[in-house]
Amino acid sequence: MLLTKKSSHAPQGNPSSVSPFVHSLRRGLSQALPTMDRRSFLRRSGLGVGVGIAATQLTLVKKSNAAEGAKAGMGDSKIEVRRTVCSHCSVGCAVDAVVENGIWVRQEPVFDSPINLGAHCAKGAALREHGHGEYRLRYPMKLVNGKYERISWDTALNEITAKMQELRKASGPDSVYFIGSSKHNNEQAYLLRKFVSFWGTNNCDHQARICHSTTVAGVANTWGYGAMTNSYNDMQNSKVALYIGSNAAEAHPVSMLHMLHAKETGCKMIVVDPRFTRTAAKADEYVRIRSGTDIPFLFGLLYHIFKNGWEDKKYINDRVYGMDKVREDVLAKWSPDKVEEACGVKEDQMFKVAKMLHDNNPGTIVWCMGQTQHSIGNAMVRASCILQLALGNVGKSGGGTNIFRGHDNVQGATDVGPNPDSLPGYYGLAEGSWKHFAAVWGVDFEWIKKQFASPAMMSKNGITVSRWIDGVLEKNELIDQDSNLRGVFYWGHAPNSQTRGLEMKRAMDKLDLLVVVDPYPSATAAMAAMPGNPDDLNKDRAVYLLPAATQFETSGSCTASNRSLQWREKVIEPLWESRSDHMIMHQLAEKLGFAAELSKNYKMQKIKGMDEPMVEDILREINRSVWTIGYTGQSPERLKAHMKNMHLFDVKTLKAKGGKDKETGYDFAGDYFGLPWPCYGTPELKHPGSPNLYDTSKHVMEGGGNFRANFGVEKDGQNLLAEDGSHSLGAEITTGYPEFDHVLLKKLGWWDDLSDAEKAKAEGKNWKTDPTGAIIRVAMKHGCHPFGNAKARAVVWNFPDAIPQHREPLYGTRPDLVAKYPTHDDKKAFWRLPTLYKSLQDKNVADKVYEKFPLILTSGRLVEYEGGGEETRSNPWLAELQQEAFVEINPKTAADRGIRNGERVWLSSPTGARLDVQALVTERVAPDTVWMPFHFSGRWQGADMLAHYPKGAAPVVRGEAVNTATTYGYDSVTMMQETKTTICNVERA
Repeated sequence: MLLTKKSSHAPQGNPSSVSPFVHSLRRGLSQALPTMDRRSFLRRSGLGVGVGIAATQLTLVKKSNAAEGAKAGMGDSKIEVRRTVCSHCSVGCAVDAVVENGIWVRQEPVFDSPINLGAHCAKGAALREHGHGEYRLRYPMKLVNGKYERISWDTALNEITAKMQELRKASGPDSVYFIGSSKHNNEQAYLLRKFVSFWGTNNCDHQARICHSTTVAGVANTWGYGAMTNSYNDMQNSKVALYIGSNAAEAHPVSMLHMLHAKETGCKMIVVDPRFTRTAAKADEYVRIRSGTDIPFLFGLLYHIFKNGWEDKKYINDRVYGMDKVREDVLAKWSPDKVEEACGVKEDQMFKVAKMLHDNNPGTIVWCMGQTQHSIGNAMVRASCILQLALGNVGKSGGGTNIFRGHDNVQGATDVGPNPDSLPGYYGLAEGSWKHFAAVWGVDFEWIKKQFASPAMMSKNGITVSRWIDGVLEKNELIDQDSNLRGVFYWGHAPNSQTRGLEMKRAMDKLDLLVVVDPYPSATAAMAAMPGNPDDLNKDRAVYLLPAATQFETSGSCTASNRSLQWREKVIEPLWESRSDHMIMHQLAEKLGFAAELSKNYKMQKIKGMDEPMVEDILREINRSVWTIGYTGQSPERLKAHMKNMHLFDVKTLKAKGGKDKETGYDFAGDYFGLPWPCYGTPELKHPGSPNLYDTSKHVMEGGGNFRANFGVEKDGQNLLAEDGSHSLGAEITTGYPEFDHVLLKKLGWWDDLSDAEKAKAEGKNWKTDPTGAIIRVAMKHGCHPFGNAKARAVVWNFPDAIPQHREPLYGTRPDLVAKYPTHDDKKAFWRLPTLYKSLQDKNVADKVYEKFPLILTSGRLVEYEGGGEETRSNPWLAELQQEAFVEINPKTAADRGIRNGERVWLSSPTGARLDVQALVTERVAPDTVWMPFHFSGRWQGADMLAHYPKGAAPVVRGEAVNTATTYGYDSVTMMQETKTTICNVERA
């Protein structure tokens, strides 16, 4: 797919000082140019014959031609190789971008990367087009009389901030909602949470809410941290791997390399999914379950484990609280007949899988959105954790819970970004947390407090991104804030990734202000411009589009799913009039009057003559504040050294056996690649990072640990701290202990290990708020973990179901099982909004909605596209691979409806939505289930939305969004949307 053009001006240099790839590149530079001669593809994509298909019409080629002209006049071409990270899924594949005279002309996977091992998936291989894409938003625009018109940046910033101030004065700061991005780097995600705090609201959120918030809550409340415990690489040490609700072969393709390596050494692979996926095709055992029945399946496995005495009794005694109560519940409720009734799996297969897990140790479990996106997602997650605890698989190499995240930096954005219930690092919204960050930010706490509508609102969880629609549409007296939402920022987020599309359109129309900040304006722009119900339209509504730079037009760190941080170099300068996200934040703050506070600790650099905060300084501020999860040891200098020396790290353990950086002399010995958090203490302490969480076989200063003491010392007379003899290697305290603070250090006689200056600052503090990091340093000096040493919780008493319980979805096809496994009672002020459960489920059963909509609708990913799909469907190389939105339907179900493969069908749902898609008749799905990919947008109930996009910024491929049709339903802890289990009907068009 590349046209090769030899360079007659190959730069000279010492071949030994560059990689073989760069050396060969200098002998003959390959220039990437799309052939674009696929007329039928273009016609089908709505571009029409003869529209811009000549290579010379592409902006990239114009830029390259200009560079050629400049080269002719100035001698040798300047070729640079800049190392970055793929901006699609969370695997963290490294990329070497070849830049000639400022133009990104070629890319190569990094063969030294211990994460991607020189591999790319289709999306990664087409990455260069994302940076130089022809379908990006190029200029600020405003919606005028239903059409987008170009405006200047000054006009846009002035009008937006004036409208924000107007809304603030009339309705308070909580009337404006900020949807952040899981595509932001760590520094931008952190800065946005800081920006929103200085605006005076907790009404902010991002993509993690609707992909893994149930994971974060469920896992953190089980053993302390809500993240993947091990790594893709460590799966090579597994003897069995259970994938449940994860189609890694398409969602995280390069992760499968590590699984295939594991299979070569005997690892057994089990895949549990309602759909026979490409991942299932690699499995030793495939189990089809009814969507939404993960708990019956997982507890059905535990039934056989407990019955046969296969649980790890010593591990449970030493390191787990409440497993005896779980055992009682499982044996009483989940006998094989009950399991088969609920999830459809027969006893012999359940026994076979349970025995595979017992016979092959260590074993790991992998889950993704197939498990999280349910109204009981938190309980499903905890059931997975409990299974691993029963088998003694947590805290060991080859074990753990490998929870694959979605976007390239959704892990980092969750860790330090705009969450509505926490400050960066999962610090709660209590006064102590605010004071900690006020001190780090160098801003008076009282000033921050005055920015909020009231002190009470400062400590109250904000509305979630999954429910901003209801923040607009719900009756005001039922919302737990002064005003409904009147303004919304869509900052790098796709609306088609959210449920209830028809109601979302209504909410957009009612807003006073809608601001879309994105390299690709996404479906938000088209939805906002598309005519709706005149009764919903706010005639004074203002809609703006701001062109953000891509992650290749800035630098910064991003966190892969395994918690390793990587540093991206800037590949190219921002194209057209795009600006980096952190520059836009700073410029909005200037107009709003708090730029001095926002950027107080950052040096400025000039980009296009404008001030942009130095990303390195933002990371250093993160290093000074986020002690809780150990984002403190990963200085910019350490991360940059890791990126330059990937070859030093082992591909199984991620550990460097030695070696030094040639420029800085930095010694890598003992470091784990990317310094996976927690990387405790200051960078100077040189903690190596933690490859596998809770691993007691290693010293804490070698990445070891134990479960976190985050839930008290005892419960109902039972000890919550680890038993005697259960501790991480080399710990001077050989039993369980609470988290460290100034009082514990004094009791232990370790207080004098601090200097006088450190004592003065650490007095009255704990390890999370000590600004010097000295409490952490001293605890680890004595081999102890700063967060204590406790038992994991199999029983989480602060959740709606202390022991996970199966509950049928709000919309289902089995009224008989609703009677046995009903949902929760309705909630009132839950994340500021009323939330329906039982009343809606009962109504659906009473109205026999399942008769009109007899099919279970679920959704998932394709390997060609990612997320909402605006970026990838705007990429000609990827758009060619999948040109139609489609629904998978079983041959029997299709035959009953007279549907043939490839025909157009209407998919209808209880929301009233009707989707015009193509039928893919396949046995991948069972007769009771249909499946759609969720990457599509740009068609709306049969109509093409092309006319409503900004000119030149519509994706090449457009299709119906499955979430236009998905129904109401939210997790009982986190407000995760229920996308994987709803109902529909499919009819021939």
